[in-house]
Amino acid sequence: MHSVFINLLKQLIGEQRLLTDAADCRTYGYDNSTLQGQPIGVALPDRHEQVVDIVRLCYEHDIHLIARGQGTGTTGATVPMDDRSLIVSLQRMNRILRVDRDNRLIVVEPGVTNQAVQEAAGAAGFFWPPDPTSAAVCTIGGNLAYNSAGPRAVKYGTPRENTLALKAVTGTGQTLRTGVMTTKGVVGYDLTRLLIGSEGTLAIITEATLKLTPLQPAKRLLRAEYRDMHSAAAAVANIMAQPVTPCALEFMDGEAIAMVRDDVPSDLHPDAGALLIIEVDGMPAHLDDISAAVSHAARVEGILNIHEARTAQEAAALWDVRKALSPALRRVAPKKINEDVVVPVSRIPALVERLSRLATQHAIRIVNFGHAGNGNLHVNLLYDPQDPDQKQRAEACLADVFAAVLEMDGTISGEHGIGVVKRDWVANELDPVGLQLMQAIKAQFDPKGILNPGKTLPEGTPKGAPI
Repeated sequence: MHSVFINLLKQLIGEQRLLTDAADCRTYGYDNSTLQGQPIGVALPDRHEQVVDIVRLCYEHDIHLIARGQGTGTTGATVPMDDRSLIVSLQRMNRILRVDRDNRLIVVEPGVTNQAVQEAAGAAGFFWPPDPTSAAVCTIGGNLAYNSAGPRAVKYGTPRENTLALKAVTGTGQTLRTGVMTTKGVVGYDLTRLLIGSEGTLAIITEATLKLTPLQPAKRLLRAEYRDMHSAAAAVANIMAQPVTPCALEFMDGEAIAMVRDDVPSDLHPDAGALLIIEVDGMPAHLDDISAAVSHAARVEGILNIHEARTAQEAAALWDVRKALSPALRRVAPKKINEDVVVPVSRIPALVERLSRLATQHAIRIVNFGHAGNGNLHVNLLYDPQDPDQKQRAEACLADVFAAVLEMDGTISGEHGIGVVKRDWVANELDPVGLQLMQAIKAQFDPKGILNPGKTLPEGTPKGAPI
């Protein structure tokens, strides 16, 4: 059906940069969601100019185009949704182009992994703050596409705060350069931050200039255990109100703790209904004072225990509880729904209470953990998708979870993105005027709508928006 296009693409970029066998292509048609699609081909460019050529050919032949890294996303954002989609895998564009120690920046291609960037930056005494759980395999292009952050965001920010400039290709095949090579600059609209988080719907990023932060020479880890989530949330508010900001502030609720009690040798208090894992960093001479200040702020009514690690072995033991959770979740419910909602920190207890009621109402087990310092909860709905009744109850429960989050002035996604899984909920969060403006922006970057269609924004004119 698309043989003419495929032959032209083969002539354009060479057979060694194009996969057309159905089996080969199928492995690029899924991500870390449960969705699967079948692309008509997979292009494997290794430089910016080839991406330009690919987009122009797709524009000319009205072929849909989906940029992809390693497929670690969970929302179906890189999954083909029709029978005329070409995957552009950026995995071969994996070079670190420059590390500029004097100006505290690193220039990279989108296919380089987060871990490779950290290693290159670390050799110069720096790090790039975004650190998703999948850092060893996820790519910088994917981090930017989703604005993926991780635990360190509570102190150091997300990719939007740590990216200076981008080079990208629009939906018409034009090369676009955004941003500055300096830490200050206000000329024009901020297209860099606009592209970050847009999930490849506006342009394909082919180069990024990332802002680096000096590595702190010392860290200290604490684990605080509480009787319930109210106490833990009060501690979070206390901790975030004092002058020292932790570089990580993670939490687990009672359901999460119950899942791992038998899996790890631990001195967890038997009555622990919530816990915080708190990491601080700084100069070695100041670390005792920093740790003492955070520990004092964490000691609110309802605290049961607080443990402080003084060695690497002790720190690893404190992390064991958290690290045991993901394997336990996969074992109990390998096809679980994992959402990453965010609410104001003060609303965390109310949300956790609401989630508990929803679990009972829908007969679905819910386990919560996440980044407490910025109210980012990973809400896990455990169910068997092969059971039609459980699947229906889980979907109804998820709808109620999103509704509760929006009622509490929250957002339906903090770092996992929208893709197709959450697309139909976007209009519930965004006002009609804002949504219409976003659709107009999409049309300016991508007039034919060939870049990752059907993702991120709902289709059609929002109700209530001006025509």
